[in-house]
Amino acid sequence: MTAWSSNEINKVEQAEELEIAGRKPDNTLHNPTIIWVVRVENDLYVRSVNGRTSNWFQGIQAHHEGRIWAGGVEKDVRFVEIEEDDLNDQIDAAYSDKYQRYAQSIIDSIISSKARSATIKLEPLDT
Repeated sequence: MTAWSSNEINKVEQAEELEIAGRKPDNTLHNPTIIWVVRVENDLYVRSVNGRTSNWFQGIQAHHEGRIWAGGVEKDVRFVEIEEDDLNDQIDAAYSDKYQRYAQSIIDSIISSKARSATIKLEPLDT
């Protein structure tokens, strides 16, 4: 696994939104979806507010690779599912902090058990 460069992780972390697209079996990309992204330590995480049934989340399940765009960074990534409660608690806190200016009901949806069940770590691929 390749680590994020400090420049890349800082730019993505500071971006309000991230575009994410899973890779299809023929190696082309699905249409990008706009989502929120947070950083915990030196890793980046995304969640599906609609849980595991959202189209983009289901689209990454077959190949577990795709591409992200955020803050001027375009990167091929591997999608790794996260299930650890302690880490999910840290991700909840990161979402609550980063997006605190939004209504609490919006924050509640991204830290809900449904969203937590669809937590993905973004790992950069060697390119």
